[in-house]
Amino acid sequence: MKSPIKVSGIDHVVFHVKDLARARKFYVDFLGMEVDHERGWQCFLKCGTQGFALFEMKDEVHAGSEVNHLALRLAAGDLAQARKTLDDAGIQFSGRAGDPDCVYLHDPDGHQLQLLAAKI
Repeated sequence: MKSPIKVSGIDHVVFHVKDLARARKFYVDFLGMEVDHERGWQCFLKCGTQGFALFEMKDEVHAGSEVNHLALRLAAGDLAQARKTLDDAGIQFSGRAGDPDCVYLHDPDGHQLQLLAAKI
């Protein structure tokens, strides 16, 4: 039986964070996301046309145990420029063997992020 439900896209993904202000600063000021709306312990961001949310948790945050990583496509520039920016900010990062088109790093709560080169 075919389901009558058909999703049209992902509205948002949520990361649990320990310090909402710190996480918001990282994603907005460093990665260039835009605040869509926020209230209390929640901050909803826009990443292009995609939604992303930060929920502040009083309990311990278990980064990586619920989601492996969030892959983010660079809007412009190249990974060499991104690597220099990360290095200048003192943020540790790594590449993936045999793949020059991505960089891995962690946000302040330990969630793994992947930066992918801008599409040409």
